[in-house]
Formats: sequence, C-alpha cells, structure tokens
Amino acid sequence: MECQECHQRPATVHLKQVTNGKKTEFHVCEQCAKEKGYMSYSEESFTLNDLLTGLFNYDHPSSLGSHQAQTKKEQQNQMKCPKCGLTYEQFAHIGKFGCAKCYDTFNERLNPIFKRVHSGNTMHDGKIPERAGGKLHLQKQIEQQKQQLHQLIEQEEFEKAATVRDEIRALERQLNGDGGGDA
Repeated sequence: MECQECHQRPATVHLKQVTNGKKTEFHVCEQCAKEKGYMSYSEESFTLNDLLTGLFNYDHPSSLGSHQAQTKKEQQNQMKCPKCGLTYEQFAHIGKFGCAKCYDTFNERLNPIFKRVHSGNTMHDGKIPERAGGKLHLQKQIEQQKQQLHQLIEQEEFEKAATVRDEIRALERQLNGDGGGDA
C-alpha cells in the first residue's frame, strides 16, 4: 500500500480515527507520520530487542532495601552459564540464550518473566485444532483421568478410583472406535 500523503514510499503506519461516530483511516509512511505528528516518539526506533530487554529487567527494588536490591541485582547479573559462558546481563541485552543449559542456569529469573508474558502461566500446553484434534483431545483426557486415578489410589479412595477407571475404559473404547460391545 502506498503512502496517502507523499505517494512515494510504502505505508507502514496505519491509523484509525473515530470522530463523532465517523471512522477515518490513514495509511502513511513513517516519515510522513512524523511530519504530521501521528508519531510522538524520538528519532531512535524501538526494536523488539528493546521490548524483550524491558521484560527481562524484572527487579522490584521497592520490596528490598536499596543496598540489598543493588547487591542482589549485581549477583544476578553476574550469573554465568557453565556450558557456554553467557552471562545474564548478556542474555538480557541480546534476548537469546547461548545453549540449552542457559534455561537451567537462569531459571529463577525466567519464571517471573514467563508469568508476565503469558498472563500468569509458566507452562505452555499448546493448541490442538478442533477438526483434526479429536483423538488428541481424547488422549489428553485419558492422561488426566489416569493421573486422577493414581491420586485416588494413593489416597485410598477406591470407590472413586473405580468410577474413574470405568471412565478411562469408556474413553479408550471411544478412542479406538469401538462401539462398546463385548465380543
């Protein structure tokens, strides 16, 4: 799409303005957006790395005394991966790990970041397409039921465990496409 102002450069800034119920759209290049005042940040561009670096700086100095906070920050920034030698400070600057061991090395600093980025979750379960995921949903449900069954057995709640066992069998028959008749 071409810039609506200069008609020379591609439009990279897309704005929608609603005034008195009337919607107006603007499609302009970055230079025209700055000239027209649509963009109010400085000449330096804001990169994805800047965003990630902001997320990684997860210190709460208010919860500690200023001396304690400074000491803790120094210790954490000096953390170093034993395999690749990457420091936490380098990781925070570039936004990438050097090796798989970095996850273990910087683990205590990562969980708060993951919680903020993933709305409080630290585990990613993934998504399963509805059309193609029928069997996957059943398998996942069976696994959850098996975990519940083991917990019930450990708690010696055998009546509830028998009910869950029967539910697992029914789900397994459904998974295998069996109508449920005994042969």
